[in-house]
Amino acid sequence: MSTAPRSRAEARRRSDKARRPQGGRKRSWPRRIIYTMLALFVAGVVGVGIAYAMTDVPAPNQVATAQTSVIYYADGKNEIGRISDYNRESVPLKQVPIHVQRALLAAEDRNFYENNGISPTGIARAVWVAVKGGAATQGGSTITQQYVKNYFLSQDRTLSRKAREILISVKIDGQQSKDQILENYLNTIYYGRGAYGIQTASKAYFGKDVSKITPAEGAFLASAIRGPSFYDPRLGPSQTKNAQTRSSYILDAMVKEGWLTPQQRAAATFPKSFVKYTPPSVGGTNGYLVQLVKDELIKKVKVSEGDISSDGLRIVTTIDKAKQTAAGEAIKERIPKGAKNLHVGLASIKPGDGAVQALYGGEDYAKNQFNTATDATMQAGSVFKVFTLIAALQSGDLSIRNSFDGNSPQYFEEFANPGGATDFNRRGGVRNFNDRDYGRITVPEATANSVNTVYAQLNILATPAKTAAAAKQAGITTKLNPNYANVLGSDSVKVIDMANAYATLAAKGMRATPYFVKSVKSVDGSFDYKAEPKTTRAFPADLVSDVVYSMEQVIKNGSGDYAGERLNREAAGKTGTSSDNYSAWFDGFTPQLATAVGMFQGDGSIKKENQMDNVPGWGAITGGTIPVRIWTDYMRAATEGMEKLKFPDPAYINKNAAPKKTQQPQQTSEPSRTQAPQPSNTPQPTTPSTTAPPSPQPSDTPKPTKTKTPKPTVPIPTLPGPTSSPADPGTG
Repeated sequence: MSTAPRSRAEARRRSDKARRPQGGRKRSWPRRIIYTMLALFVAGVVGVGIAYAMTDVPAPNQVATAQTSVIYYADGKNEIGRISDYNRESVPLKQVPIHVQRALLAAEDRNFYENNGISPTGIARAVWVAVKGGAATQGGSTITQQYVKNYFLSQDRTLSRKAREILISVKIDGQQSKDQILENYLNTIYYGRGAYGIQTASKAYFGKDVSKITPAEGAFLASAIRGPSFYDPRLGPSQTKNAQTRSSYILDAMVKEGWLTPQQRAAATFPKSFVKYTPPSVGGTNGYLVQLVKDELIKKVKVSEGDISSDGLRIVTTIDKAKQTAAGEAIKERIPKGAKNLHVGLASIKPGDGAVQALYGGEDYAKNQFNTATDATMQAGSVFKVFTLIAALQSGDLSIRNSFDGNSPQYFEEFANPGGATDFNRRGGVRNFNDRDYGRITVPEATANSVNTVYAQLNILATPAKTAAAAKQAGITTKLNPNYANVLGSDSVKVIDMANAYATLAAKGMRATPYFVKSVKSVDGSFDYKAEPKTTRAFPADLVSDVVYSMEQVIKNGSGDYAGERLNREAAGKTGTSSDNYSAWFDGFTPQLATAVGMFQGDGSIKKENQMDNVPGWGAITGGTIPVRIWTDYMRAATEGMEKLKFPDPAYINKNAAPKKTQQPQQTSEPSRTQAPQPSNTPQPTTPSTTAPPSPQPSDTPKPTKTKTPKPTVPIPTLPGPTSSPADPGTG
């Protein structure tokens, strides 16, 4: 039977079938896809053409008339302050030296004079990032695009705005000369220090007309536009280094492009001097809040300095107006009238959330921009003992039921300091405040009375490294130097860090990241930000319950009983005083609010005139004096109306960690070294020969019997330590 095809169509079908793998389907889909893609391409071209035709170049969005940004308290109604940092003076391009122009091109757009106003590859990168969930405006901006964004458009971060930016950039590039675009850009871009435009920036940084700017100064100005807060040398060594690195990169690029000779590059060294600049700011205590908010907007919310000062943002903070007022009043009331050089920092944080509810960084930001709550670091004194307690409990070899020898002095090999100034230091001596003997006492009792000899034993049990690690886990961000004296507060810490670390304990071991900005909106609705608290589990809740119970005793019947007699709600805390009274602390919390108060004198450095041992109108300042009074006054007002919540009962973890008896050290004219506890299955603290059995579970820790002197009011600096300034003498 004949199998010849009956028609050409049938022949084609047979031919196609022969080419297809057996069982496969007809391979007509590539052609369909090609037709579809071609149709989409044509439609896209037509659409872009229509969009281009319909996109008008808008009237310039004059930065000079931009709206002021307003910062509000947490209620969103009462103002903390307003930000208006605008300053601009336009100049013709011919007034800008060619090397200054080329420095900008080297930094931002080396193909400026060749491109059509946009960078296709850069746009593709930006769109790809946006599709993946990144910022829609990331990457790819030519100078023309940046000019359009700053001069014609709002700063919202949407693909639609990016699309308008691209279309307008192409139109502008066709309507204006490259020199005109560059001139407009140079006169509108933000350089920091409130300066919009190259002329104003030249005066703000170097105090001279732009026509006199050198290649090195031009490279610096080109660096500054990338992020003024990261490149302004007045802000610190880190910013100086950033500016030097970026300027060097720009100058090298100018050589590569043939815009500078190697000889000119060698002569273009980083500027040695800059004009002194004091930013316009809100005065008084609120000025510190305004600056903290600006810093957080730039670093965390990713809003530029230019946007902050000109985009009409409405910024709601976490700061509670009533609490902020209470903080200022408490400090003003308690600082002695005759004391001219005392400084106080206060920070108050919501546990488990991180919202900063109140912060006192100084009396007047307009006069002094140094923030005593976030910039200053002070020796921690005994407020650091809490971290040793945490570390000892983490080891599994301590129960707060354990009792320890609390007599004074005691000698520990681990505390020996070969370079110590006295024989007591060199031999590892540790003594309690006023050499007070406490006998055998429990951990809560030792915490209540800040007993150095007991806590020295706990740090030997825990190890200094674990104490430092616990501090970091809790929320301390400063550099720590683990040594046995760190239990006594030899490390320096910030007030806001101590508030946050104690807030971690108030939140049952959940650490939060402190923040100041609750929400941000632009007046045109193009930008809308809401903060989300960031928390993480730092410590187990049962361990924290034992730590908090021990700290409650400080306020109930210990060195912080001033607060306990007046607060009328459950609270826990710790006093602290550094050696020679260079710093004094009271830090504490209720279940809903954690607050730290730190004090120092002068510039806080370790020199005699900064000792707070003879303050006019008061005398010696320790943690149990002015700091606890400020803390109490503030917390009484701040917690008014709050529900009176209770802390969890202590869990008494590590129930089998019972201390062993040891030989009593020989009492001779030259005391022997006390054997430190050895963490095997249980801790092994030093005890008298007539050792009492482990204390039963306490319900309310009693005060120890006073064996030598009454409770002291003036500290005696005695503690050793391998630091330049040994820490807390145990004054509370």
